[in-house]
Amino acid sequence: MNEIIRLDINKDCAYSGIIKAGDFCFLNFCAGNVGDTIEQQINGAFDEMEKRLLMFGLTLENVIQMNCLFRDVWNIPIMEKVIKERFNENYPVRKSIQTEVMKNKPCKCIIPKK
Repeated sequence: MNEIIRLDINKDCAYSGIIKAGDFCFLNFCAGNVGDTIEQQINGAFDEMEKRLLMFGLTLENVIQMNCLFRDVWNIPIMEKVIKERFNENYPVRKSIQTEVMKNKPCKCIIPKK
């Protein structure tokens, strides 16, 4: 197996923000602008994703799959609008899930990504 490189390590919570294994990178959850509007939070999640991808010279156009967690799945059209603005038609496959985990949290959207 090729070298495994772990970056953006959070020792307090015991996770890596991004790991490169062979030709693939895997990201932990991405969230940003918590407490702002859903559109600002989605953009914040993609900003965080871009920041981590840049650690290996990658961009959003290199993303192939995302799992998106929502407090309210009716916000998916807002995410689709943001994806159209930011991914230059190189759209990843995605799964969007509504979860109770975020029910009483200011965060409305988390985008874990492979």
